[in-house]
Amino acid sequence: MSEQHVNDRPIGVFDSGVGGLTVARAIRDMLPNESMIYVGDTAHTPYGPRPIAEVRRYALEILDGLVAQGVKMLVIACNTASAAMLRDAHERYDVPVVEVIGPTVRSAISITRNQRVGLIGTQGTIQSRVYDDLFSMRPDIELSSQACPRFVELVEAGQTSGPEVLEVAQQYLAPLVAQQIDTLVLGCTHYPFLRGAISQVVGRQVALVSSDVETAGEVYRVLTDRGLLRGPNTGEPTVRYEATGEDTAGFVELARRMLGIGIDAVDHLQTGAIRLPNFTNHEENQDE
Repeated sequence: MSEQHVNDRPIGVFDSGVGGLTVARAIRDMLPNESMIYVGDTAHTPYGPRPIAEVRRYALEILDGLVAQGVKMLVIACNTASAAMLRDAHERYDVPVVEVIGPTVRSAISITRNQRVGLIGTQGTIQSRVYDDLFSMRPDIELSSQACPRFVELVEAGQTSGPEVLEVAQQYLAPLVAQQIDTLVLGCTHYPFLRGAISQVVGRQVALVSSDVETAGEVYRVLTDRGLLRGPNTGEPTVRYEATGEDTAGFVELARRMLGIGIDAVDHLQTGAIRLPNFTNHEENQDE
């Protein structure tokens, strides 16, 4: 297969719902010549409260499908999925895999001045302690974590402002404010939609670090380093959206309202949790 043919392939982006559209938009802004397939696992969202083994099965099924469609790169635009199966993805696929956690941690480390960093995420992400492991490379940094399970529910319902959102944000973020953090990691791709309420609660002096721009920069770097950028004279790029839930019209409307993205259609992707015989023992060991 020619190098040019490989370079023309789309980037595959995956999230549990609409949150990963923030990452997809940042990639489109940084790499407007690249084609893309976006899959939202709306049938199983939210991932946060689910057992890690279950998230791993759902996520690997979606990624298997994207690879079968011929993508040249996988972008796991979901913190919970990244925490659950990142090592599996790197071992399972020949295409490069980019996730949202590493780039965000590196950015937070470079931004903090008082070495007090806050982290908010889903219950699954916080319990995985994957952020703790990465921040442990800098023992001088104090990491304070807070699970915010209702945030994803609010975003998926299209509710990103108002008294209820502010009340929930104050409840979740008060312990982090008390720790005098100067940097807050938004450890879920849904959370940038709540940036206004989050910033109002923690104060303008606290830097908010989200995964969308940081991950897009990592995508750019990997494609450049591996010589996988799409050529300038290869026609118009294509963007296709897929969702596992039946309410594809709701997906379109939510994307339009919250991101201003005009989506002509969303394909309904049929799924069923796959059995992963190559990973069965691995999953059982991880869950012990």
